[in-house]
Amino acid sequence: MNPRRLGLGCLVLTAAAWLASGCHTDMWRQPKALPQQGSAFFADRRSDRPPVEGTVAVGEYKPRDLRNTGYEGGKLATRLPETLKIEGEELSTSDTRSMARILRRGRDRFEVFCTPCHGQLGDGKGMIAQRGLELRRSPGNYHTDRLREMPIGHFFDVITNGYGVMYPYGYRIETDDRWAIAAYIRALQLSQHAQASQLGDRDRRALDRADSGGGS
Repeated sequence: MNPRRLGLGCLVLTAAAWLASGCHTDMWRQPKALPQQGSAFFADRRSDRPPVEGTVAVGEYKPRDLRNTGYEGGKLATRLPETLKIEGEELSTSDTRSMARILRRGRDRFEVFCTPCHGQLGDGKGMIAQRGLELRRSPGNYHTDRLREMPIGHFFDVITNGYGVMYPYGYRIETDDRWAIAAYIRALQLSQHAQASQLGDRDRRALDRADSGGGS
């Protein structure tokens, strides 16, 4: 065989082998730590590293204040935060028109998340309680003396952290929407336990007509 051709053939084969080396699957087997995999590099033999103490996820910092905990001065709050951000707009809780919007939002969220167990009136007679899953503990009836006397922060806290067999909604419902629900629960309580003296003139006249059989 011609030595020149042999040398050329070897050169071609070498080049082909070199090019083919870039097509192997070694990048599929990178020297990296996989989740839940052991590691000889760290003293605790774990590849998963705990976050540095005090680490907070981006956008998740929430100060331990009234708005985020439902507590004020170490006790359950007896008032709403001064403002609530509802559907992107900051609303004052001391303004009547703003509170009407907050209550509408609270009713909307209540009907989505709370009605199945607690019922439309908050009496604990939702469809799940009546016909669905048998619960170890009946859903709360907001119209008992105990819950009527609870500060509004209690309802925010329960919505956030859960209670009994009720799981927490802290990661399911936005903070200010939870306050709106708590405000609506308080409105439900008043609707079923209000004194006539607390009503406006128009509502008292309607109540008087209903009592006398005159309808609305």
